[in-house]
Amino acid sequence: MKDYDVIIIGAGVSGSALAYVLDRYTNVKRVAIIEKCSKAAQVNSNTYNNSQTLHFGDIETNYSLEKATKVKRAADMVKNFVDRNDSDMRAHSVYHKMVLAVGDEQVEILKKRYEDFKELFPNLRKVERDELARLEPEVVRGRDPKQKLLALVNEDGYTMDYQKLSELFLDKAVEGGKIDLFFNKKVNEVKKGKKYVVRCGDEEYSARALAVEAGAHSLLLAKSLGYGKEYSLLSIAGSFYLSKNKLNGKVYTMQVDKLPFAAIHGDPEVHDSSLTRFGPTAKALPMLERRNYGSVFEYFKTAGINAKAISSFVKILSDKVILFYLVKQFSYDIPFIGKRLFIKEVREVIPSMKLNEIWFAKGYGGVRPQIVNTAKKSLDLGQAKILGDNIIFNITPSPGATNCLKNAEDDATKLVEFLGRKFKFNRKKFDKEICF
Repeated sequence: MKDYDVIIIGAGVSGSALAYVLDRYTNVKRVAIIEKCSKAAQVNSNTYNNSQTLHFGDIETNYSLEKATKVKRAADMVKNFVDRNDSDMRAHSVYHKMVLAVGDEQVEILKKRYEDFKELFPNLRKVERDELARLEPEVVRGRDPKQKLLALVNEDGYTMDYQKLSELFLDKAVEGGKIDLFFNKKVNEVKKGKKYVVRCGDEEYSARALAVEAGAHSLLLAKSLGYGKEYSLLSIAGSFYLSKNKLNGKVYTMQVDKLPFAAIHGDPEVHDSSLTRFGPTAKALPMLERRNYGSVFEYFKTAGINAKAISSFVKILSDKVILFYLVKQFSYDIPFIGKRLFIKEVREVIPSMKLNEIWFAKGYGGVRPQIVNTAKKSLDLGQAKILGDNIIFNITPSPGATNCLKNAEDDATKLVEFLGRKFKFNRKKFDKEICF
């Protein structure tokens, strides 16, 4: 049996970021990262399975000022890391980004938002129709000339390849010689004794502390150890449509009030600016992992089929706004019909877009687990983290992969605390290199 100070389960962007932080900013000597796939970031952090955005909170109109302040710190960490370590643009590209308001009501809302947010985002600027037409001609072409338009624009729109970012984290981590990587190792069981024992087939690994960074599967492992029994899952799968690029940067639409899911937006592909990705759609699927039908059984095992869970889902879905939204989003994936319905969403961004100019992005999109609190019968929006006895379960970071280094900072701090006084987190070095 191989013994470690810390074992990380999952080599997506969260697990990989944690391995990097433990290697560079702590004196933890022996760390293993165990991943069921043949290489890093093959599930939700895969290049094609997320909206490839580094969220700062400036153009996401569903973020309050308080949330944007927190999100900006997390996003700045990733920005600083890639600016310093990704000079060949392996893991990111930079385009301008904007949020678009259409019509009197949206324009007034966006004007107020600008006044509230301009101090936090000094590079954010208001752009009216004439300049908008120069920046994004296709956004203006074909609209009613009397229709009011306003956009908030920031030149630093980071588009991320989170799979490549995960690989970059791991490349940097293994340089220090503390990290052992184990791929093609599916975790069958975790047992708690004096130490944690992780069993993968016939092999076992032990550690004093564990960090489970396995997305929706984190809750499955948590429940197997007696944690998180009050939680269930609403798995939301995102899909995308593609078109030949008509945008020069990211264009977000205004968020619909009351909906916890992002409004449709258009993003040039991170490594291919000739294509634009529109989405994500959001449909509920009983799976822990997209296109992995073996995870259907695991979903029901994780979600729990009991009176509390069922009544929680009934209460959540009784909200007509959410129910209508999910039904509409599900329809976008239906062959032939979906494209004809989704084109209306695309035309919110590019009014002149023709039906034959978009196509369903087959094989794109992952699953974002939403936590259902069965005690409160509510959706717990935001980050889902469970702390146990020398163990951490990260189910979903918020907002997604943007939070990977902030999450790693928090988890590394807690793991060092688990291990005892002789283990330290080098806060000064971390702040100097990541938070400058």
